[in-house]
Order: sequence, then C-alpha cells, then structure tokens
Amino acid sequence: MSAGNADYRDSGLVFPEGFTFGSATASYQVEGGAREDGRLPSIWDTFSGTPGRVWNGDTGDVACDHYHRWESDLDLMKDLGLDAYRFSIAWPRIVPAGTGAVNQAGIDFYSRLVDGLLERGIRPVATLYHWDLPQPLEDAGGWPVRATADAFERYAEIMGTALGDRIHTWTTLNEPWCSAYLGYGQGGHAPGRAEPASALAAVHHLNLAHGRAVQALRATSTGDPDYSVTLNFHVARGRGDQAAEAIRRVDALANRAFTGPMLRGEYPADLLQDTASVTDWSFVQEGDLEAIHQPIDVLGVNYYSTVTVRLWDGVSPRQVNDGHKATAGGTAWPGSDGVLEFLEQPGPYTEMGWNIAPEGLEELLLSLREQFPDQALMVTENGAAFADEVAEDGSVPDADRLDYLRRHFTAAHRAMQQGVDLRGYFVWSLLDNFEWGYGYAKRFGIVRVDFDTLERTVKQSGEWYARLAKTGTLPE
Repeated sequence: MSAGNADYRDSGLVFPEGFTFGSATASYQVEGGAREDGRLPSIWDTFSGTPGRVWNGDTGDVACDHYHRWESDLDLMKDLGLDAYRFSIAWPRIVPAGTGAVNQAGIDFYSRLVDGLLERGIRPVATLYHWDLPQPLEDAGGWPVRATADAFERYAEIMGTALGDRIHTWTTLNEPWCSAYLGYGQGGHAPGRAEPASALAAVHHLNLAHGRAVQALRATSTGDPDYSVTLNFHVARGRGDQAAEAIRRVDALANRAFTGPMLRGEYPADLLQDTASVTDWSFVQEGDLEAIHQPIDVLGVNYYSTVTVRLWDGVSPRQVNDGHKATAGGTAWPGSDGVLEFLEQPGPYTEMGWNIAPEGLEELLLSLREQFPDQALMVTENGAAFADEVAEDGSVPDADRLDYLRRHFTAAHRAMQQGVDLRGYFVWSLLDNFEWGYGYAKRFGIVRVDFDTLERTVKQSGEWYARLAKTGTLPE
C-alpha cells in the first residue's frame, strides 16, 4: 500500500460506502442498427457518410452492434461488478424526424435495456443527448435555432413519460461544448459547420434545451430520479506575460458559458464582452435564463487532459490546436480566434495526443467545489485511448490504460479527502467503439471489441476495474 505519491500512483485507497462505480457509452458510438426499426439518420450518420470527414470512411452503421447484443453486454457489465451504466438515448430512434411522430419501437428498445439493467442490479443513468441530432432538425437550422430547443423539450417529455418510473439518473446533455463549438464553430464534429456566430447561438439553445428538459422530465417522471447535466470542463495552464488573461478567456468560453446560466442564472459579463464582435446575444429572450437555471442533483464532470494557452503577441510563431477533441478549419473559440494560442503540452500522451495529467482532475474537482459548494459532483467520463495489442493467449494487457485509471482514481480520492462531494465515477468507455472523427482507429474501452467479429474481450484494465468496483478499494 502507498499513499500520497506525487505521481498519483496510490493503492489501497478506500472509497466510501455508496460510491458509484460505473462505465459509459454513447448511442451512435456503440449501437449500430442505424437503419432498423424506424430509426432515421442523425447528423452523425450524414457526417460520417460524407467522404473525408471521418478517418478511413468509418461510420456508426454497425459500431459495436450493441443494438442486437445488448443482453450479453449487460451480462458483461454485471460480471464487471458495475453499480451503474451511463448510456445515451438516440433521439432519431424516438422521434425520427426530430418532431412529430413517436417511434414506439425505439422506446421499446430502451425500455428493455433499462429493465435488463435493473434485473442485474445495475442503475440506469440515461443521457438524452450525446450528439446525434435528428438530421431533419439540422436541415431546419440545427442548434443555432430556437426551434431545436422546443423539439428537445418535447423529446424529454416523451422519455420522461416512457422511462421516468425506472431511470436512476437523467442527464440532459453530454458535453454541449463539443456540440456547439466543434459542431458549429470549428467544424470537426457533425454537422461540420464553421460559423462562429452560429456556435454561440448553439451554446444558448443547448443551455435552454437543458433547462426545459429538466422541467419536462420532472413533470413526467413518476419515479424519484436524480437530474443532471454533463459538461467537459477545460483545465487551462497559462504561459506568457498575460497567462491569467488567456486562462480567463478559455474559462469563459468553455466552462462558464454553461455553468453561468445553468447554475447561476446568468451569462458571465466577460463572456459577453469577449464575444461582442461575433454576436450581440439577441437570441437570449426574456425568461430564458430563468428556464435554464434549474436545480440539479448532480453535476457531471468529464475530464481527460489539460490545455496550455497564451495570448498571441503577434510575433511568436502560432501553434495550431484550437480544439480539444478534433481538428478542422474553423475555430472552437469564437471571439478569441487570433487571440488565444494553444501550445503543445508536456507528455506523456495518450493515443489521442492528449497529455496525461491526473493532477488536473484533482484541481478541477476542488475548483468546482469552491465555485459551487452545495453542488454534488460525479465524474461521468474519464479514460484513455491506447494502441492495445492482443497477446498470444488472447488476453489484452493494457498496462498504460490501467496506470491512467489508477492515477485518476487516486486524484479523485484526494479531492474527496479535501471535502469534495463526489458521488461516483464512470470510466470511458465500457467498449472500444466509434470514436467520432477518428472512426475505429482509437480504442478507449476497458473491453476490447474485435471490429471484424464483434467479439468482446475484457482487458487487463477491465479486470482491474472490476476488482475496484467489487471491493471499493483501489487495487495494487
């Protein structure tokens, strides 16, 4: 047993009774069955089907075939000892056109999934939106237009009515930063638009969709679920004479653009000032902030790595890295394009090129406790992609991923020891899957998927995580 190591490689740490050990996936990344049982295309079907958008021309048409293999996947989760499973619901399965007719076959699929989880003693944590917007809504303007938030509210009502008697935790949105800035500003994610003003309008309508969905879920859920949202927070390091100003700009656009309205009922004044050259924010209507500012039971925290920034001095060579999860021709930083520089970070790195910095997670959790002292937190995604090799005996010894998880669980435990109200931790991801613009080239799973045979193999990291989940103690 060790404790207090500077490298975060502790073991023997005991997590409190009731701490949730889970894992997570997203519908488009794992389900497949893209054209079955009434499902119509999402923006990711369209995007991945467009030549040059996704590595190797990969799509989510089959993915992990979870749509057909869900029962054996649930058995696998039970074997791993998971307390909870965080999955997302595919909006195009439920309301295929985005508005209008409801597809009962889609509701039935998720109802079977939820019942299967409960039968195995696994708590269902359902995310309403993990990026797969029905294509007809995008054709009508997408998240930059208000009608999409209206449609989302109706979708939330449908799901609250259908599953709200059995869901343990409802999550409205996953990583709206990615939906808004990468989808509409930078263009590296679906729908692939590079329109800075549209990205900021999308920020607001995603926020509005969250608030309205919480209200709709509360009104229709007959059980006693928790309500949440999941944000991917940026932990920024500053360089140069104006490091603090560079960090402030990142924090405003990436973090407080969402926590401000959701948790405080206001957009930060500095955010509005930073983006005044891009938009006048006239899409914010009377009553919107009150609608967005809904009490939630838990705030979902997604964390993978840090970013390092400085203000461009107009002289030094530019470093191009303006997104945290994708690269394309636009900007993920409207109002700060040409102002912020994203610098290369010190290694080591995962296969995604992201730096490994467990101290960033501890720092983030402590910062959130300071900003929102009464808000319970949940790590809803953390994990790493590495180039796994299958051993001769068929096992998958992924020591790098195991080490990554050990260090980040240690960071979370240290934050809890300092008073952070952290309720649980969901490893990303349960399965190797379709990694968005990277297709099937990057593997995040604690379970390997052979994309030729679709066979599942629990990796060494998965076996390690099962010991943690079953004992509540960080294994050696």
